[in-house]
Amino acid sequence: MNYERMMARGLHVLSASSGQLDGFGLRFNKRSRRDATFACANVIYAPGERVEGVLYHLATPSEIIKLDPHEGTPYMYSRELFWIQTLSSRIPAWTYIANPAVIDDGARPERWYVEHLLAGKEYLSAEYWHRIDQTPCKETVDVIW
Repeated sequence: MNYERMMARGLHVLSASSGQLDGFGLRFNKRSRRDATFACANVIYAPGERVEGVLYHLATPSEIIKLDPHEGTPYMYSRELFWIQTLSSRIPAWTYIANPAVIDDGARPERWYVEHLLAGKEYLSAEYWHRIDQTPCKETVDVIW
């Protein structure tokens, strides 16, 4: 949900807006490919829940391919099309879903990672932003030599 991170990944974004996916929940349960004890965000089927996020309107449909290597698609995440509710309508949008082989409910995110999601504050409800902000994170240990 961090616009600057999307720009750094070379995406040509025309605009951004809020979106919601009903019947799904946000979890930090996808093992990182860099550190198996570190969790990344994932969207799971969860009746009664809602995921809020940022919809990026890309310059061309093929722009999404630029994001795939950063997400580890198709091995770590699969990219799937979901109908997302916006303020005015429902639109199809690509969503990354963690593959079952990389799910670990015991892993936790690091705070710097959660901050990337929190950067989308203007697109999230205050309640949802606060819930992300309260995510239990992996403790980092400073090593003194």
